[in-house]
Amino acid sequence: MIVIKVNEDDTIERAIKKYKRKFEKVGILKEIRARKEYVKPSVKRRQQLLKAKYIQRLRSMNQ
Repeated sequence: MIVIKVNEDDTIERAIKKYKRKFEKVGILKEIRARKEYVKPSVKRRQQLLKAKYIQRLRSMNQ
């Protein structure tokens, strides 16, 4: 459960903004999307390797 401390002088818009930031930071939506379908461990590993290679390539191009 997400708990947000709101000051008495905060507006509703500011409270909603705090909630949205906290919601994004916690990663609830990302987890929900990941749980929609089962992904085999071998496929997860392959995706992680491809992502790591991509990031390495980007970093090597910037240097």
